[in-house]
Amino acid sequence: MNQVSSRTSPCLPFFFNWPPFLHAYFYCPGKEAAMGSIVVSLSCTAYLRGACLRNKLKMQMAGMVNFGFKIIICLCLQAIFTSPATSQDTLTIRYKKYDTSAVNAPSMFADTSMPQQKYKPYPAIRPTSNGYVALTQKQVKSRVRLVAIANVVGYSSILAGLNADWYSNYPRSKFHTFNDIPEWLQVDKAGHMYGAYIESRLSMELWRWTGISQKKRIWFGGLSGVLYQAIIETLDGFSSGWGWSWGDIGANVAGSTTMIVQELAWNDQRIKLKFSFHRNDYGEPALNLRADKVYGKTLAERFIKDYNATTFWASANMKSFLPQSNLPPWLSVAVGYGAEGMFGARDNTTKDDNGNITFDRRDIKRYRQWYLAPDIDFTKIKTNKKAMRFLFTVLTAFKFPAPSLEFSNGKFKVNAVTF
Repeated sequence: MNQVSSRTSPCLPFFFNWPPFLHAYFYCPGKEAAMGSIVVSLSCTAYLRGACLRNKLKMQMAGMVNFGFKIIICLCLQAIFTSPATSQDTLTIRYKKYDTSAVNAPSMFADTSMPQQKYKPYPAIRPTSNGYVALTQKQVKSRVRLVAIANVVGYSSILAGLNADWYSNYPRSKFHTFNDIPEWLQVDKAGHMYGAYIESRLSMELWRWTGISQKKRIWFGGLSGVLYQAIIETLDGFSSGWGWSWGDIGANVAGSTTMIVQELAWNDQRIKLKFSFHRNDYGEPALNLRADKVYGKTLAERFIKDYNATTFWASANMKSFLPQSNLPPWLSVAVGYGAEGMFGARDNTTKDDNGNITFDRRDIKRYRQWYLAPDIDFTKIKTNKKAMRFLFTVLTAFKFPAPSLEFSNGKFKVNAVTF
């Protein structure tokens, strides 16, 4: 497979039988090679290629991969639903409690033969070190065990499937490094940073649900993103078709660190990393043909692989930094980074196995794009409906379309809407 087109694969799985918004949320672009494509191929190639035995093996592997990740995702959803970080729950519950020590009527008229009913407010989520109603040690241990097993089973399933479907297609080699920092004008590195950040946040919410202390769930969750990506980099390092990339590792560390530092400093994600995408039409038939080869033909493939159509954002919530202001709590300001004119990893040429140039568009300039735009922090919109809270949590991974100020090619321009 052409190295140019394949290193842009995502890391998290794409399940065809899940709702489209879950596809978008968990199918993070710019992350380590092939973890998404392994699930896609395992899910469908069993019906399309190979002998019956190979097909059966592929189907079984696909089921194992899907099962493992569905365990993790279900726990993620439970953590998101019940987490005080996303619940915005200021309601209180009231229930009857008998209290014989408190009688409001004067003692000479009070009937003390029966206990008096007194209603006391109790917070729906009591303030504790982990944000939840205090759990017993047995409950904490049980939840920790469940989350740990889910992580091991789910991730091991993905690694097994990835090895069978992807790395087995390339010869093994001694461990080696691969310098891909100059590629794709570093948009892929922004994607690695975003992917590790999202993984770390999801993992942190899982550990929050277990009831462990605040620092533990921050560090466990934060380091998960780096660890998961490092394992994939290690597999790359032993594959002749790839190699260990220090650039990818640095971007992964930056993404997880972004989550960890904010939680330790503010117990909140005031600056959220986000992603946006638009479908590109390259105008010329030759360019569209090249884009189909490098980035794929379908919208799903372009969503993952087309770095010309991808922008990564750092979105800062204004009210969090200016609490005394009259700004709406949902208003954010985002800085974005993207690039255009890329039809190859390092330049706009490609050669066949014999060294003959098969594509040459060095006349097309490759350039970076910087954006400044307003944004919406959906997690700051209060609602008591769990479905809406979950939807807002999903939407917060993406930049809201809005007008923007763009700086590219040495000049500024205003865009009516930037996706």
